[in-house]
Parts: sequence; structure tokens; C-alpha cells
Amino acid sequence: MEFAIAAGLPLLIIAAVAGLYMAWAIGANDVANAMGTSVGSGALTLKKAIIIAAIFEFAGAFLAGGQVTGTIRKGIVDPEVFAQTPELFVYGMVAALLAAAVWLSVATRFGLPVSTTHSIVGSIVGFVCVSVGVDAVEWAKVGKIVASWVTSPLTAGAMAFGLFSLLRRFVIAVEDPFERTKRAAPFLVFMTTFVLALVTLWKGLKHLDLDFSQGTNFAIAAGVSVLSALVSIPLINRIKPDPEAEEKDRYHRMERVFAVLQIYTACAVAFAHGSNDVANAIGPMAGAVAVIREGAIAAKSSVPVWMLLLGGFGIVMGLATYGWRVMETIGTKITHLTPSRGYTAEFAAALTIVVASQMGMPISTTHTLVGAVLGVGLARGLAATNFSTVIQIAVSWVVTLPAGAALCIGFYWILKAIF
Repeated sequence: MEFAIAAGLPLLIIAAVAGLYMAWAIGANDVANAMGTSVGSGALTLKKAIIIAAIFEFAGAFLAGGQVTGTIRKGIVDPEVFAQTPELFVYGMVAALLAAAVWLSVATRFGLPVSTTHSIVGSIVGFVCVSVGVDAVEWAKVGKIVASWVTSPLTAGAMAFGLFSLLRRFVIAVEDPFERTKRAAPFLVFMTTFVLALVTLWKGLKHLDLDFSQGTNFAIAAGVSVLSALVSIPLINRIKPDPEAEEKDRYHRMERVFAVLQIYTACAVAFAHGSNDVANAIGPMAGAVAVIREGAIAAKSSVPVWMLLLGGFGIVMGLATYGWRVMETIGTKITHLTPSRGYTAEFAAALTIVVASQMGMPISTTHTLVGAVLGVGLARGLAATNFSTVIQIAVSWVVTLPAGAALCIGFYWILKAIF
């Protein structure tokens, strides 16, 4: 307890600031790439995207962000290895937050969408290696994370390619695309709602201890989906012709339908993201604060309300103040998006998350969405895809783990020297 009493207050303040900074960085990078397809396609203006993300990301982070969270993400090290040296654990958690946030800030500056989970994992690996040794790291789990660099974008890209090819063949490239879309819309709403409901139940509400069986999850998803499909019919029928706009673009009314679908997917994805990835900011912070107060290590740490509020506020502020850079990359620099293309990318990403969750595949939400956008671009032909941007993004993914580790080692040594 001597450590907790001697350095508790300064470290507590630093941990809170580091957690807020990390939440801000998550909002600027991770949330921005989730909303980028909606902005890039024109379904939402930047202002409306920020408002929607602010509401649903904050709701997800605060309402379902987790009253208890693992202090070390993805179980890459057993916290008990720090039982005799709790102060090293605190230095490491704070250093990991600072390192991951700095790397995310750098990536965002260049408009590169990177994984916040990979950033914090790489940072934690760095401090564990220099504090208690390389053998303390669960390298098999790190290997699975590295594998997700390939599995996430390839799986989502293949799904997006297939879905958009089917959509173009049977809905878009027909004599009257709006009429065909109007008939297909209830089915699309059903499928979209079903997948998003499962994503929300599995990822968005898992921290609320709603331990439903798989059968119950599917039944809830199906019931909500049928209701949504029925509600969509009169709403779609209210879309009126716009002869002037349709003379310039025969797909104008059709894209208006897909714009509504895309906004719908963006809301659900934002809620699930806020509830899940806020743990990247408040998990390490909660672990550090618990040790500062109690002077002992715990594998799980309770999360007070103020931390959930801090995480939700930081995420929203990050998106609002700096998120436009990554939105621009996702929405315009990989391929040209319309509401129908953006909807397909978001739906394919959500479907990939559902399939991967069931199969136990390691997956990154960021990598999944980028892969889905790339898949839509490739479905339109090689010339429709900006491969120089794709290569830059891929390089940033590979650099994320070592960059986080290197930065964390530096911050760890600084904190250790100070305290």
C-alpha cells in the first residue's frame, strides 16, 4: 500500500488523462472509419454523421460499455505476473494508453484507418516484454491478432464483392431500378436488421450480462427484423418522384432508398462499436486506477460511471474534432461510393462480424470495413479502386503493433524514472 499512498494522486490524474486521450483517439480514427462510408456516399453530411455517431456511440459506451472489464485486452498476458510489482503494472497500463493514443493520432493525421485494439495490444506487449520478460506474453494470441490482418479484409472483401455483384445484377442494372428496389427493400431491411441485431446482441450488449441462448438471440433478431420490414413498406412508398433529378441520374430514387438503409446500418454499428471498443480506453485505465487505490492486481476491474462518461465523451469529441481525415479516406479515397455501394460495404462488414463471431475467427472491425469497401470497388472493376491508398493502409496495419510497442516502452521508462 506504500506505493498507492505515495504516488496515487499524480498517477490517478495521469491515468484519467491518458484514458481520455485514448478515447479521443478512438473517436478520431475508429469511429470515423465506421461513419466514413455514409459520408462518402452522400447518405449523410459530415455534421449529421457526427450527430448520429455522438448519440449512438455515447449510448453504446455508457449504457453497454461494461461494468466489469478485463484489465489487459485479449488476454495476452496474465495480470498475476505483476502481483509482486503492482507499480510496474500501473506504469505499463498508463504507458500503453499514451502509446496507443499517440500512434492513433499519427495514423489519423495521415488519414489512415488502423485498429485501436491492435494499437493497445501492441503497446501492452511492449511494456510486458521490458518489465517482466518476453515469456510472459501469450504469443499464440498475438499470432491470432496478426492473422486477422489477412482474415478480416479478405473475408469482408469477398462478401462485399459477392453481395454487390448480386445487387447490381438483380436490382440496379434493370429497366426500372427504383421499382425493383422498392420490391426488394423489405427483404433487404429484414436481412440488414437480422444481421445488425445479432451484432448488437453479441457485441453491443455483451457487457450487460444479458446471457441469452443462441436460439433466443436468433428469435429476438428475427422478430425485430420482421417488424422493421413491415414498417419499411409505407416509408418507402412515401418516396416521391423527382423528374428533374431523375433526368440527370436514373438511379436517383433508388439511391434514396439505399441512403435510408445506410443511415440505419450506421446507427446500429455505432452503438455496437461504442459499447465494445470503449474498453480499449477504459479497460487499462480501470486496471491502473484499481491498483492505485487498492495496491493489488485484479484480472477484472469494476468500471465506475465516471469512466464510462469519460470514455463516451472522449470518443464523441475525437470524431467531432479530427475524424474528418479518416472519413475522407474511407469514403472517397479507396473507391467512389454511392448509398447502394456504401450500404453493401457496411452490410458485408456486419455480416462478416456475425460469421466470424460464430466461427471463432480473429477479426478486426476496422480491417473488416476497409476490406468491404475494397470489395465493392473491385466488383466495379480494377480501374474503380485506388490501390495506392490500399497499400498505404495495409502498411499502417503492419506497423501498428511494433509502433505501439516501441512508443509504450519509451513512455514506460519515462514513468518509471519519474515515480
